[in-house]
Amino acid sequence: MQKKRPVNLNLFTIRFPATAIVSILHRCSGVILFGLIAFLLYALSLSLQSSEQFAEVQSLCHEPWIRFFVWVFLSSFVLHLLAGLRHFVMDFGFAEEKASGRYGAYIVMIVSAVVIAGLGVYLW
Repeated sequence: MQKKRPVNLNLFTIRFPATAIVSILHRCSGVILFGLIAFLLYALSLSLQSSEQFAEVQSLCHEPWIRFFVWVFLSSFVLHLLAGLRHFVMDFGFAEEKASGRYGAYIVMIVSAVVIAGLGVYLW
């Protein structure tokens, strides 16, 4: 028995709920954090070698593309932290209903957008 079900493979035509958007962004921010932590650890190891290396890393931090990577890292960290706290609260049995989960997702998106914008203003 084959069912003729509609298949929509174009993800841009699907309207995702807020909870799905936060979940997808949480996973993407985790991947970004995992990728950028290697560069930050390398910069830390360079800065701890000598005072000249520290001065070089410090002067490199004034480059616009480095500031952009730091902003991306901090933005990913903020989003990942807030979405993780939301999941943590839900693991304890709070805000598990559909409406409260939606409100929690909106809160995560609004607070992270405000903090990310503040980080952008601070770093630039």
